[in-house]
Amino acid sequence: MNTIDRMSSPGDVFRRLPARRALVDDVYDAVLGLLMDQVIEPGARASIDGIARQLDVSPTPVREALARLESEGLVVKKALKGYTASPLLDAEGLRQLYEMRRLLEPAAAGLAVAHMTPKALEELTRLAAAMHVSGEASQSGGDRFQDYRDFADHDAEFHRLIAEHAGNELLVDAIVRLRSHMHLYRLYFKHGIAEDTSGEHEAVLVALRSGDAAAAEAAMLAHITNSYERMSVGLADD
Repeated sequence: MNTIDRMSSPGDVFRRLPARRALVDDVYDAVLGLLMDQVIEPGARASIDGIARQLDVSPTPVREALARLESEGLVVKKALKGYTASPLLDAEGLRQLYEMRRLLEPAAAGLAVAHMTPKALEELTRLAAAMHVSGEASQSGGDRFQDYRDFADHDAEFHRLIAEHAGNELLVDAIVRLRSHMHLYRLYFKHGIAEDTSGEHEAVLVALRSGDAAAAEAAMLAHITNSYERMSVGLADD
């Protein structure tokens, strides 16, 4: 019997893949939660074996999760030292991040008007509604990442989708990379933030629907500016 004959049938292989994928994704979510809740503190070592023991899984999915988190800027890998949790942004780092967002995202929103499709508007409308629902649900929870994960994911997707319709791949890439930095500081998820953010997203969506590029740019600028003010207060209060 040759090597191919000894292998499982293609059907068996494909049936096993979803379970494998689910495990890797579950481990990624778990490690992301450890980082966001600072169970693994900023600057602390993220031990593959230690995390594997804590999650009761093999080191392989932990290693894959950390590699993915490294690409997103949440952990740093150093030769002979392994992974460490990325530091939180300080006030100056937060200012620079939002300065870049104010330069890029309003421009992307204005450009997106010319490329916006009914399907994209429908998806943005769905995301805005989902943000409202998940934001309300999060208010009854706490300040742990799992309590506002859905809201944060919908928020990121809303901004990414607008950027993707700007018609400029370099601009999209820059905005998506900036969004990854949003995880590098504690998200000060306090009462009122979800409601305010949802309202500002609705204003952006109204402008996009109207086909008014200047209005879309202005609405996005107002949203980014207000977001910075909310995050700055949270950073100062920490």
